[in-house]
Amino acid sequence: MNNFQLHTLETAPAESKPLLDKSLKAFGMIPNLHAVLAESPGILEGYQVLHQLFANSSFNAEELTVVWQSINVEHGCTYCVPAHTGIAHSMKVDAALTDALRNGEPMPTEKLQALQDTTLGIVRGRGRVDEAQVAAFFAAGYGQRQLLEIILGLSQKVISNYTNHLAATPLDKAFEQFAWEKA
Repeated sequence: MNNFQLHTLETAPAESKPLLDKSLKAFGMIPNLHAVLAESPGILEGYQVLHQLFANSSFNAEELTVVWQSINVEHGCTYCVPAHTGIAHSMKVDAALTDALRNGEPMPTEKLQALQDTTLGIVRGRGRVDEAQVAAFFAAGYGQRQLLEIILGLSQKVISNYTNHLAATPLDKAFEQFAWEKA
């Protein structure tokens, strides 16, 4: 689309090189998203920090996947849906859950459905969620901390989803088997 460069350790701006090295050590490769983000060291660092903070939030692997993939699918991100499918598999998340998320099907439990509904409510309402939705989220066993942590995950996903839309980031070979397009 806009001919964004996929940076390597050799081509990246000096400030991005240690960040790309961190990606290489964490993933055994430099994901194409990170290679694009490297053009702006601040956005790459911000993305990495937000990813780490969200991964270390109070959500378990299934819940992280529900938040990430609900946002990815809603935004129609053809890079992030496959990438997070691969990530979910590496985190031992049940494939039935990832398939349901990818296909817009109901969640397997009421608690995960409340998490998805609230996540999508926040995305679609730009942070404005009605009291009934918040009450249902709390009734499912979540609290204010988790409500705020959805926003943390959304912040990370806005960086990646919007960047991938602008850059038409090519899918990494590692995730090609999980290719996806919005129905």
